[in-house]
Amino acid sequence: MHHHYKIYKPYGYLSQFTYNLKRNKKLLGELYNFPEGTMAIGRLDEDSEGLLLLTTDGMMSEIVRSKKVEKEYYVLVDGIITHEEAVQLERGVEIGFKGTRYVTKPCTAKLIDNPELPYRKVRDERHGPTSWISITVTEGKFRQVRKMTAAVGFPTLRLVRVRIGNIHLGGMQPGNVIELETVSV
Repeated sequence: MHHHYKIYKPYGYLSQFTYNLKRNKKLLGELYNFPEGTMAIGRLDEDSEGLLLLTTDGMMSEIVRSKKVEKEYYVLVDGIITHEEAVQLERGVEIGFKGTRYVTKPCTAKLIDNPELPYRKVRDERHGPTSWISITVTEGKFRQVRKMTAAVGFPTLRLVRVRIGNIHLGGMQPGNVIELETVSV
């Protein structure tokens, strides 16, 4: 029988269970006593937070990572992003990927007001205004959402994945782990 989990990956954690380089890193296994063979479905980089699915079923991992499943992110950016930049993001922007230029696939991007997320201090207000945008993609290149906002002139300050398919972060707090009966995205 397989096990499935949804977790709120905190900022500063790696989306993995082992790390063999010299520096000490915070790993998912510190959050919960997961059974042997548990793997993250996709990744969130160390500087990102939010919804991460874990499973002991490799086939489930393939389904969730497919281009048919939407992943939604709330992104705090440096500056006041406008509808025009959101439209640019939706149409696709050019980013660097593996040493080449890549144009992102069409996505959904909409401006949002302060979303209900656990507080995390990002920077002091004296460094200028910030704003939020929701970006929903079906692909997941390395640091793609961060590269997309930078491509339209708004570097990402905070990135929180809030949805994978029809599974939502909801009111979870950083470090929370919920075991799921099944994963249906």
